[in-house]
Amino acid sequence: MFPPGFFDRMDPSADAAFYSSARLVTHIDDDAIAAVGALYEELGITGEVLDLMASWVSHFLVPPARLTVLGLNSVELAANPAATAAVVHDLNVDPRLPFADSAFDSVVCCVSVDYLTRPVEVFVDVARVLRPGGDFVCTFSNRCFPTKAIRGWLYSSDEEHCDLVTRYFGLAGGWIDPQVQRRTPATGDPLFAVWARRAGDLEGP
Repeated sequence: MFPPGFFDRMDPSADAAFYSSARLVTHIDDDAIAAVGALYEELGITGEVLDLMASWVSHFLVPPARLTVLGLNSVELAANPAATAAVVHDLNVDPRLPFADSAFDSVVCCVSVDYLTRPVEVFVDVARVLRPGGDFVCTFSNRCFPTKAIRGWLYSSDEEHCDLVTRYFGLAGGWIDPQVQRRTPATGDPLFAVWARRAGDLEGP
């Protein structure tokens, strides 16, 4: 399915240790952040929303009614002004999300999908916690912590990143109508988006 070592990382140490210190920084510039927010607004990402692998900022122009942020650093999550609930959870240790079935209207993941070592399992479980018709939106750039991104990501082009995330959706099953767009602003960091809708049932492709 994937070549040996594809999901290895230069730094194989526990993510909990790497992220133990709060980093109140952003990984894309203000124009790219605004482009993420514009996409969320365009797609109607509202209601009950889960932000996966989140930090102290969720890039909404207008925060949803209820935003749950899931990440690895409690200080960062507590500092997120848009969050109404925060959960510390390591998806690379346990890809099953600690939420009930059909708990959310939408799920987003901004500049973090490149760190997933078990992405297909995560995408399977995102489908479980999403309500039918809900979007899972992955946005990403070429900015990252290179020691923690998977090798397959580091040695791929921007277009190959888009193909890879689309492949995750296909392998996971339960997803329909995948979309790929370049959302790079006129001035700002590169930005790409891949999203799909949760199907009405969770049978594989």
